[in-house]
Amino acid sequence: MSRKTVPFNKQGIQKLPEDKPVVYEIETEGGKKNYIGVAKKGRVQERLREHLPGGKDHIPGSTVKVEQQSSIEEAKAKEQNLIEKQQPKYNKQGK
Repeated sequence: MSRKTVPFNKQGIQKLPEDKPVVYEIETEGGKKNYIGVAKKGRVQERLREHLPGGKDHIPGSTVKVEQQSSIEEAKAKEQNLIEKQQPKYNKQGK
């Protein structure tokens, strides 16, 4: 599936595709994972904007990586696997 990395800001988020569900990773400047999440088809940009400063679920970061998945179920399974392995700072542990 397609992968893309963009700056974690409004301009960067606008460049992301919305035609498939994605697993996204918000990273620090040093490449450390701060948060891993999923977004449904058609809601990728909206969900990521919620994590920007002033959003309802702010997560600090400098870049966001997205990887498209063929289904939301596939995206959720991949998200869970990545969270277990990497334990990002802002993901609720035991979720």
